Parts: sequence; structure tokens; C-alpha cells
Amino acid sequence: MDRNPSPPSSEAEEEEEGDAVGNTVYSKHWLFSILTRLIEVISPEKTEPTVSPGGIQTELDEEMENDICKVWDMSMDEDVALFLQEFNAPDIFMGVFAKSKCPRLTEICVGILGNMACFQDICMSMSKDENLGQVLLQRLCDSDSPTLLETSRLLLTCLSQPEVANVWVERIRENPSVYDCVCFIMSSSTNVELLVKVGEVVDKLFDLDEELMLNWIKNGTCRSVGPSVDDSPEELPDFKIVPCILEAAKQVRSDNPEGLDVYMHILQLLTTVDEGIQAIVQAPDGGKETWSLLYDLVCHELCQPDDPPIIVQEQKTVLASILSVLSAMFASQTEQEYTKMRKNMPLIGSLIRILQYMEGCGRRSVDNSKESEQGETGRADVNEEDFHLKILKDICCELLSNMLQELTKENTLEGLHQGHLNEQTCSCAFQNLLPLYFASVESFLEVLREADQTLADNLEKRFPSLKVHA
Repeated sequence: MDRNPSPPSSEAEEEEEGDAVGNTVYSKHWLFSILTRLIEVISPEKTEPTVSPGGIQTELDEEMENDICKVWDMSMDEDVALFLQEFNAPDIFMGVFAKSKCPRLTEICVGILGNMACFQDICMSMSKDENLGQVLLQRLCDSDSPTLLETSRLLLTCLSQPEVANVWVERIRENPSVYDCVCFIMSSSTNVELLVKVGEVVDKLFDLDEELMLNWIKNGTCRSVGPSVDDSPEELPDFKIVPCILEAAKQVRSDNPEGLDVYMHILQLLTTVDEGIQAIVQAPDGGKETWSLLYDLVCHELCQPDDPPIIVQEQKTVLASILSVLSAMFASQTEQEYTKMRKNMPLIGSLIRILQYMEGCGRRSVDNSKESEQGETGRADVNEEDFHLKILKDICCELLSNMLQELTKENTLEGLHQGHLNEQTCSCAFQNLLPLYFASVESFLEVLREADQTLADNLEKRFPSLKVHA
């Protein structure tokens, strides 16, 4: 079915006193009858619904699917979730995972558990159940995309609750198959919604636990992972984390900006440790694929000349992640062909354009700050915007200063010819780089003097501190 039906209500004329679940209008008797039928579906005496010609997958009875979908919707209510926990629904669902070969039924049961996990006490109880935890991690090896999506949603819900996050991090760290299954999804799935959710799980894991991130960076050996859909062990390829992240990012870049943001942040987290940077730049292609993807995003997709300056506000987090990774790569791989300045003048132009757009946003932010002085909430929002823009500016300036120092006369002439360098763009760069990156600006000005003496003289007049040190 394409969507879940609306939950049923217990009609007053048929409802016995005390039959309502908590403060809801849902019937305990009805819910209990569904759980009972679910047990019957997976009991040995019962044959499962329609078996496909291959004898592997089965279809769920339409009436049963409608009813269990109603339970799925109802489980978003805390009273219903507590009722399901009280009647051992998680144990019943574990029986489904073990015995059923119906993907739709498995998906729904994982989805119900995901709703139940939204409530702290239930999430803590579920998380402490080691058997349930292991069974749920095995669902990541499933071949059914909807089941994988619900499993990822459930894991993200648990990882987002501080009281139990460490339990799941440790459990995942002790299960090597999780790495393989996640890499397999990122490298092979074309389901954008699934890729985004799996990316959010990886992003959360790396943010929570550096040790786990280091383990995944160093991983790459073949392992036999959990049961596939036919219950036979399935060996996956020798995965490396960076190529898998890049493949997923390519899949989501056009359809889901939030998903691209997630995968760029994962790459940024990798660069916070030396091992992560090395994993990027010491790939078989020397990091060329990573650089090319990020270069293309900055130069041809994000913060473009025909965009309004306010676009930098919308794209500030993804830009900060991308520029952070480019900066780390540029600093560590100056001998790589893809970092040669003759190929990267458009990137310098894009960095300066980002700074120009931020200046426009900065003026707007000041105006908004004045208007919002009457309310604390407004000031907090503006301050948060300023904070993220400052992070982006700092990262942008660091990369720009490093690149300017590498320019030769020939590179500079090319930049002038292509329009990336002129008095306006150079003034913007100097305004943002000085005084912190004085040495870089001074070095660039010396090269610029050889390429265009007049422009260099004009810039010295606009920035007297440079002339004093000349």
C-alpha cells in the first residue's frame, strides 16, 4: 500500500468500560486482537500468505496489512506505545523478524518500533534489550529498501537520545557487519530517501564517537555479514568509507540538498583526524574524485553569480563543510595535479564571490538585529545566523589565503583574463583577509605587481598598510 490508513477509533456503543487505551479512543481489545493475529501469522501451524514463485518472499494478507498499518499509525501516540510495550510487542516483532519472509510485514514492525522509540522510557527499555538490539542491527543487512529505511530511522531515533546513545554506539562498534551493510547501501542504493537517512545515521555516529569513526576509516577487509533475504551468509566487497560516501553524495546532490549537506558534513568530520585526511588523499586516485566533486559543487552549483546574495545564508552549512574539506586537502596535497593553481582560478573566484555575498548578508543581519531588539527570540536567531556565517567566513579565508600564496605570474594573468581577479574582487579578498593573513596578501600583491602594476598600485592606495610594508 502507498500510505497507511487512518487509525481506528473504538465506537462508544461497542466499547466496554475501561477498554480505551490510556486517554485515547483506541480499543485495547482491538489492539490485542491484532497482536494475537500477528502471532498466528508467524506460528509454525500457520502457512504464511501468498508465496512468490521463487519461494522466497511472501505477500501480506490485505486485511492484515490494513490492520497492522493502523497499529503503525496509532503507535505514534504514547499511550498506545506504552500499551504495546506492556503486551510485549517488541518480542512479537522479533518473532516476525526471525520467521517471516514477508518484507512488508517486516517493514511495518520495524516502523512501529521506530515510533515507540520516540518516547524516552520505551526507548531506554528497548535499548537495554541486547537480543532486540542485535536483531535490529541485522535488519541493516536486509535487501528490502523500505525495511532499511525504517531500520535507519529507528537507529537515528535511538542515537539522538543521550540516555541510550552510547549503548547503541558500543553495540554498533562491536558489530563489524554494520560497517559493511552501511557501505553497501551508500555505494549501491539509488533510493534517495534511504541514502539520506543512512547518511544521518553515519553522521550522528561519527559525531558521537571518534573511536568508531577511526575504526571505520581503517576498515576494508572482507567479512561475512548477517543473513540475507534467503538466510544464507552473503559476503560483501572490500569497502572503503570515502568512495562509499562520495557515491551516496552523487546520488543525492540533485534531488535532496539536505542530504548533500549530511554527506558533506560526514567528509568534514573525517578531516578532523589525520587518518581521515589520509583516507581521502591517499585513495588510489590520490583524492582526485573527492576534489573534483567538491570543486564542481562550489564552482558550478552553489552560490552562483546569478543567485541572490542571500543564498549564502541558505547554503552556509554545506559550503562550510565543503570548503573545510578542500582546505584540508589543499594543505596536505600541494603536489597533486588537481591542486595546481592553473586549474583552480575558478575556485578562487568562487571563494571571493562567497565573501562578497556574506558582506551583503552581514549588512542585512545588522538591519535585522536592530529590528529584533524588542524580542529575545529574534536576537537569538540573528546571533545564530551570524555564528554560522562567521564559521563559513573563517574557513573560506583560510583556503583563499593558502591558494593566493601559491599563485604565479602566469596564474594571475590567467585569473585577470578570465575575470576572476579585478580591482573589485581583489579588494573584497583583501578586506576579508587583512590583517590576519597579511603575509599571504603581501605575497600575492608582489606577484600581482608583475602581472598588472596599475591594479597593484590601486590596491595599495585602498589598503595603506600594504604600502607601508612594501
